[in-house]
Amino acid sequence: MNQTDVLKKDELKQELDALEIQLFRMQENMRKIAKKNEIISIDQTKHGGWVVIYASKVSNKYQIMLHDCWKPYRGKWDAAIETTYKDQHTLHIADIKGEENKGYGSVLMKHIKEIAEEENVQSITGDIVMRDFDHVERLKHFYRKHDFDVKIDYEEQYGAIIW
Repeated sequence: MNQTDVLKKDELKQELDALEIQLFRMQENMRKIAKKNEIISIDQTKHGGWVVIYASKVSNKYQIMLHDCWKPYRGKWDAAIETTYKDQHTLHIADIKGEENKGYGSVLMKHIKEIAEEENVQSITGDIVMRDFDHVERLKHFYRKHDFDVKIDYEEQYGAIIW
């Protein structure tokens, strides 16, 4: 066995160890999350990390949350998308919260779109408001990546999205 084979074997062992830790945490996290929320799915981020997706629905408000399986669940989500039903055919995104550039927003967006399709919601809307303008270009890229039409009024510092 040459040195390259030994390195590949070590890398593979490290990957398997990391996966085993994530799977153990996933099992523990799901048990804790399920006590208070509906678990929707498990998924992977763009970096390959496993996350638990869960939801809370109260009246016309629907929140999809995500917890990263690299750490134990202690009652707080790592990212969330908050929505409101404007009517039976329109879901309105009130806010997306969480750490940037982890892939959490994309995972949440995928699931909110799946829910919209399952519930026969025909459009998802949202507003880009003044407090968002320090990162408006990133938001514009994010929403376009997820097939939203994005209209921005830079002068008024307002925008609207629709899917």
